[in-house]
Order: sequence, then C-alpha cells, then structure tokens
Amino acid sequence: MQYGFVLDQRRCIGCHACTVACKSENEVPLGDFRTWVKYTEVGEFPSVKRHFAVLRCNQCTDAPCITVCPVTALHKRPDGIVDLDKDVCIGCKACMQACPYDALALNEETGGAEKCHFCAHRIEQNLKPACEVVCPETAIISGDLHDPESPVSKILAEVGGSKVRRPEQGTGPNVFYLGAHDVSLEPGTAKEEDMYIWSDRREPKVDLPEKERQALQRDDAVVVLDVNHKVHWGWKVSAYLVTKGIAAGAVLWAPFLAMTEVGSDFARNYLPELLGLFFLVVTNLLLVMDLKRPKLFLTIILRPNMTSWLVKGAYVLMAFGAITSASIAARFFGMNALADGLRWFNMITASLTAAYTAFLFAQCEGRDLWQNTRLLLPHLMVQALCVGGAIMLAFVPDAKLAIAVVVLAVVHQLFGLMERFGKHETHNAKMAAALMPGVKAWKGSGLSALYFGMGTTTLAALIGLLLVLGGAANPFALVFCALLSWFGLFLYEQAYVRAGQLPPLS
Repeated sequence: MQYGFVLDQRRCIGCHACTVACKSENEVPLGDFRTWVKYTEVGEFPSVKRHFAVLRCNQCTDAPCITVCPVTALHKRPDGIVDLDKDVCIGCKACMQACPYDALALNEETGGAEKCHFCAHRIEQNLKPACEVVCPETAIISGDLHDPESPVSKILAEVGGSKVRRPEQGTGPNVFYLGAHDVSLEPGTAKEEDMYIWSDRREPKVDLPEKERQALQRDDAVVVLDVNHKVHWGWKVSAYLVTKGIAAGAVLWAPFLAMTEVGSDFARNYLPELLGLFFLVVTNLLLVMDLKRPKLFLTIILRPNMTSWLVKGAYVLMAFGAITSASIAARFFGMNALADGLRWFNMITASLTAAYTAFLFAQCEGRDLWQNTRLLLPHLMVQALCVGGAIMLAFVPDAKLAIAVVVLAVVHQLFGLMERFGKHETHNAKMAAALMPGVKAWKGSGLSALYFGMGTTTLAALIGLLLVLGGAANPFALVFCALLSWFGLFLYEQAYVRAGQLPPLS
C-alpha cells in the first residue's frame, strides 16, 4: 500500500485554499508551510502565462529524511505515509538537508521539525486530507497508488504524461503532476526577483554570477511567488568541521612526531592526544549547541537510527575519544609500548573522525554540492592533517612537518578550486558551486570567504615554514600561524556549507 497524490495543474487556479486548509487543520505556525502554491511566469510580454505548482512532501518510497534522522523520529507507515514523531525530534535539521523537495520546516517555537503527513489522523478515520476536501477544482486527488482501482491510479492511467519533481534524486516520489510546466517543477531554472507579487521576501534572492545565470536560468521564466526557506546549518557546522579536523589531525601526526627529536618529550608524547581530546570536546559542544532541542542530545545514543551517519559519526567520535584517552593513560603509567601501539591503531579512528562527514553529507540528498564523496572525503583528510599539523608545528618545529603543512595547504586549495570549477552533474550542484565565491567572509565584508579563506590558510602555512627554516621558530608566532590557518579553513567551510544550501529546492 502506498498513499500518494495526483496534482492536476490543468485545473489548479492558484487560490491557496489547500495551503489555508493545511495550516488550519494542522496548526502550522505563522510563516511555515506544509503545502504551498508556487507561481512561475513564462514568456515575454505580451505573451506571458502564469503557471501554478502545488508543492509538498512527496511521501517518498525511499525517503532520505528517514535515512538521515538520527533518532527515528521520521518513519514510513504501513500505508506508505512518511510520518514524524514531533516529541522525539531533537532539532538537528538533518532531515531538511536530506529532503530534495524543501518539504520539512523547523518550528521555531518547539524546536522540532514539521512536515505534511497526508493528514494521517483523517486518513485513519476514512476521511480525505484537508487540502483535497477544500480544493474547489478537484485538482488534488489522493489514494492508494498500489490499488489500480483507486482514483489516483485511474487518472494516472487515463491521462498519462505525469511528472514528478527531481526524479534524478532516486527517492521514488509519490506525488504526481498533470499538466505542470517543467520550469515550475525544476527549482532554480527560473529567475527570481527581489520581491514577490504580494509581499517582500523574508530571505533575499540568490544572486548568481551573470555567466552562470545565463547558463543555468531561463530568460523567459521568473518565479513571482514561492515560500522562503532558511539556511539551517550555519557557523556552528562550519566550526565543527574545523575543530573535528584539528582533533583528528593532531592525533594522525602523533606516531610520526615520536620519530623526531625536535621539541620536548611532553610535546611529542602527550600533546597530540591532549589536543585531540580538547578539540573533540569542543566539537561535541558545537554539535549539541546546534540542536534546537539540546536537552535531548542523548537520544542519539538511546534511540539510534543506525542508517544515519549522524549516529555512526557519534560512535566514531566516542571510539576516537576512548582510544585517545587510553593512549594517554598508558603513557602516564609507563606502558610506552602499549601507548605507541595505540597511537598507530588510533590512526583508524582519527581518519574516520576526519572523514565521516563526507558520508553524512552524502545522505543530504537536497544538497548536491555536498554529495561528491570521492572529492570531499580526501579533502577532509587533507584539511585535518593541515590544521592538526599547523598546531603541532608550534611545539614540534620540525622542518619536514613544516613542509608537509605547506603542501597540504596547497592541496586543500586545489581541492577547493575543484569544488568550485570542477564538473558537477546536476543543476543544483552547478548552481551551488557558482554561489561559493559570493559567500562573504563576514557580514558587511567585500571579501570572498572561499578565496580569502583558502589564501589565508596557505599564507599561514608559508609563514610557519619560513619561521622554522629561518631558525625563528618562536612558539607564540607559530601558534598565531596555526590560529590563522584555522580561521582560513573556517571561512572556506562557511562558503562550502552555506553555498550548498542556497539553491532553491522548490
């Protein structure tokens, strides 16, 4: 059994009755929507036609929001409806990144996610969804898509030519459109204006560079009404990528630093693990702070969804912390051989700590820029080794380490340029890559977070190398270089994380 909708855009008059009924029936907060009507105008004056598209959750057969939810708050019912247990949701916002249809919204009052659940409470009473009941043109038809005698199956068979949104995502959407214009269903292909026809925009429009705008958007199509959606992952996620990289990178260098005689015994034997634990704590704090319901953070462990890389990542971080702590304890109690062995073994968990985010981002089906795992995974490893090596250089000013940090900084810059100018398969990814340079280093700044960030990290590495090779390896100066390197990486992550969320999904 699979409940689904047919949205007959041949009949839709854009009256918004479905939107109002949905908000009234489900007490949807002001400014949020579970279903809405998008207006797109196509053509050139005087031959312009307005096209409507009713947008909502697609009740996907293979729903990525269910896969990524760390606490099984999202689940698929036996009747095929994707439902949400609002009391369990921890407000991690991962489902909003995973949904390719912009169908989940964050309730700012409760801190939990909300979505269309097909009016499941009405379905259970043999009633139709509220939106279907109020539609004056019978443009909304619901039913069991697996039943050939259901109204939805019959109309799909009789009319033919139905379309779904973003089929390339492979989610198996169960909302079908009849008579909808392609540009209405393909987000980002129509231009956007600074204002909508009846209101100001809550969020500014996405400004593509002119060259990319001409390549990616139609000149004869413009979105004149749509729902605004926020960028949900901000500076805390960017900072988490940096602090996690520092923790992993410092520990990854530990076995090799033991082979040099530069620096103190404490710096070579204890400092990598101590830095790893410190920045691991900072990483966990950032992750908890980013939750809209931080008091429920233990639910990830108590009610885990093992398909989610948020959960797998939590276990990776715990394993990394446990082995790092054991290595310190072994060294403290004079079991140096065991401590050395643990260091080599810990390279596995440190590598996973650095790189697991690539698999998490791959589950974010709505953010195509983040899904190039073959590029992102080695890039995260390079970032970790670079920023971890930069701080260790302040206490173990080894020339080989300094050279390695410079090489890693240059490779990081090359990876960043590949993210910007490399081949991207989908319209969404191409649009996000084009938007990366436009993310500002900070509010009111004219500097590109992408280019200024990469340049800062590389410059910091070069200064560190010159200090070490020039015999002026002052630890305070090298710590400053490390901080500069971290700041540059943070700016890069800001560009990468934010740009991935800017292309419209509706």
